[in-house]
Amino acid sequence: MATVFDEILTKGIRQGKVPAREAQARQWYRDAAKSHGRVNEGKLMRGDSDRLTAKPRIGQMYMYYYDAKGKETLPYFDRFPLVFPFSVAPGGFYGLNMHYIPLPLRAKLMDALYTTANNKRYDESTKLKLSYDILQGASKYKDFQPCIKRYLTSQLRSEFMYIYPSEWDIALFLPLERFQGATKTQVWADSRKKMR
Repeated sequence: MATVFDEILTKGIRQGKVPAREAQARQWYRDAAKSHGRVNEGKLMRGDSDRLTAKPRIGQMYMYYYDAKGKETLPYFDRFPLVFPFSVAPGGFYGLNMHYIPLPLRAKLMDALYTTANNKRYDESTKLKLSYDILQGASKYKDFQPCIKRYLTSQLRSEFMYIYPSEWDIALFLPLERFQGATKTQVWADSRKKMR
C-alpha cells in the first residue's frame, strides 16, 4: 500500500529531485508535503509494518503515538511526535520533536542538522550525529530549545515508525502535529518566546 511518502517521493524523483541532497530539492519536497493536506496518522502507521520498531536509534527520525505522563497538569503535549532521539535517559530518551516549532524554523533547523549527518547517501545508513553538547555549541542550532523533550517508554502508545532519511523533508512539513491542550498556533507562539 502506497503511503504519502511514496506518493511525494515518486512525484519528486520523476521531476529529477534527489531527496535531501540539494537545498532546491529539499524545498520542493517540503512544499509538496505542506500542500498535501490533512494526513490520517493511523493509516500512515498501518501503511508499512516493516518500518515499525520497538526501539529507536539515536540520530534517526521516528513518529509514534504518545500519552504524556502528568498530562492533566501540562499546558499541552504532542500525541504524535516527530522526533530525532539524541540521548538515552532513565526510563526513556531525550529527543528533538520538530513539531514544536513553526514550519520556517523547522526548515532552518533541519538544514543546520543536515550538516551533522554521518554520510551524504541519505539512505538507511544515514543518521544525524546529535548530542546536547553539539546542539548547545553552535549558533546555527539556536532554534532547537523548544524541541527538546523527554519521552518515557512507559507512556508510548505504539511502536516507533522509522522515517527514511530520503523522507525527512516530507515528514517535516506534513500536517501531523497532534497537540493536546493547545492549538499549534499557541504552541508555536510559546516556542518563539522561548527562543528569545
